[in-house]
Amino acid sequence: MADLFAPEWMTSFQDVWNNEAGLSDELAKIGFSSTIAYGYLGEDAPRGVLVVENGKAVSAGAFEGQELSWDIRASQDNWTKWMSKPPGMMGLGIAYTSRKMQFLVGDYGAMVKDPRMAGPFVKSFAAMGKA
Repeated sequence: MADLFAPEWMTSFQDVWNNEAGLSDELAKIGFSSTIAYGYLGEDAPRGVLVVENGKAVSAGAFEGQELSWDIRASQDNWTKWMSKPPGMMGLGIAYTSRKMQFLVGDYGAMVKDPRMAGPFVKSFAAMGKA
């Protein structure tokens, strides 16, 4: 397995994202388009970026200064834990309120209040575990 959020891993994540039931298809229904970055707490920049257009991941790779819609950070241990046992909405809420998961860009509160986005967000962790 490639290092978490390395370009090779991000490409694998892109493929899984597009084939994960309840993820890209559900986001396509609401025209979801975003540039999503992933990385580790305490680092200056995220490591990997996934570009999503109308629900479908169209590119993935290293962060190279792109303008971001979302920048999601956590410790490597927490990312690994969530990928092996994807959290539900309650687990994500606890991770967010305890600051184990931080959104340096993006509005977590608005996202979780919209079930059309919250469900796929939860499913993205299952997809990560398959990348």
